[in-house]
This record gives sequence, structure tokens and C-alpha cells, in this order.
Amino acid sequence: MIRPVVLLPEAVLSRPAARVGEIDDGALALAADLVDTMRAYPHCVGLAAPQIGVGVRAFSLDVTGHPKARSCHGELVLFDPEIVLAEGPVVGREGCMSVPDLTGDVARATRVVVRGMTPEGEERVLECDAFEARAVQHEIDHLDGLLFLDRVVAADRVFRRRVYR
Repeated sequence: MIRPVVLLPEAVLSRPAARVGEIDDGALALAADLVDTMRAYPHCVGLAAPQIGVGVRAFSLDVTGHPKARSCHGELVLFDPEIVLAEGPVVGREGCMSVPDLTGDVARATRVVVRGMTPEGEERVLECDAFEARAVQHEIDHLDGLLFLDRVVAADRVFRRRVYR
């Protein structure tokens, strides 16, 4: 089911999300909703549960076909993800569906290893680099109650989003 994306200053975006723990029918429904909602928005490569108003540690991601992607694990959903290794950083421009009018320059690790649980209840460890690493970190920030605006490298590095026609 496609869910509405909540916008800043919605409180769920600034609170750390709760662990999912066991994968039950509710978690499976959430996984499907995350993917459906991500797919409904052009150019969306990731979506965290708090962005659809659900305060739990889960996100969907798919950087397939993105020109800045090097690693690509395809469409995935991870529950209770954690970064176990990060190397970098490099500054890059980010935007967010929950902050639709702004972008900003954020320093992120260029390589991460993330561990989480799949909807099938299996632990999965992913090695991500370049754009996929940036996207993973962005989504995990949502689970920690942070937005890219909390990580911009300087106040003058926030920009109005360009509109292309």
C-alpha cells in the first residue's frame, strides 16, 4: 500500500525509532508498504519507516540504475540495521522526500558495511560504496531521528531544490 510521506516538522522524524525485533505480519506489511511507497515516487532510492509515520527501525532501498551507484544490492528492506564499518568521508549533495524544498551538502563515508535483518528473518551483511553507501547512511539517520539538515557541512550549504521541467 502506498502511504503518504510525512514532512518536517513531523515529530516522528526527530525521534529515534524502536527496534523491530521479531519479523511478524505487521513487519512484513510494513516492508511491502515501504517498497510500494518508494516505487510510487520517481527518483526515490530509499525510504525509512519514520518517513511514513512508523517509528520503527526499517528502511527500503534500491539504487539500481542510478548514475552515481557503483555497488548495488538491488531492491532490499532491512530491519534493525546498523553500520558496523564506515570509511571516508566525502561531501555530496543530498535531498529528502520529507524535506521536499531543500537540498544540502553532507559529508558521508564512501564505504560502509551494514548489518540488518531481511523480511525473511535472515541476517544480511552488505558492503556498500559510493552512492549506495550514502543512501544507506541517509536512511539509518532517519532511524536515529536525524535529517540531512542535521548533518550539512555548513549553514550556507543548504539550497532550494531546483525544479526541472
